[in-house]
Amino acid sequence: MGMINEGLIPMPFAEGRYNRRLEVIKDLPRGSAVWWFDQTDMANVKKVLGDTICIAGKILVSILRTGIPQDVKESCRQLIEVCAPGGGYILTGGADLDKGNPDNLRAVTKAAKEYGVYS
Repeated sequence: MGMINEGLIPMPFAEGRYNRRLEVIKDLPRGSAVWWFDQTDMANVKKVLGDTICIAGKILVSILRTGIPQDVKESCRQLIEVCAPGGGYILTGGADLDKGNPDNLRAVTKAAKEYGVYS
């Protein structure tokens, strides 16, 4: 709250599964943070937090690293369909990626452009 009170927007990383903690982090003021998720059920995240804070994440690093572009694009499409309605979603990996297939990263960009357009 100290950071928020100073006008900053923190971006905490919810490593692992936060499914049972979502109600706890919902008590932040509306629009005051961006929560970045790793393994949490994103449909539940959107349901619980979608009207309160910006949410980010959950493109699986394993798909980005070892998958094929078609799988990456499909994963992104699903995330966008679940998390983007109403705004407040950032399509990004569920964790940092140190090595990956450039074609898979291009697939993320293609998916964002194709499915992630707000009207």
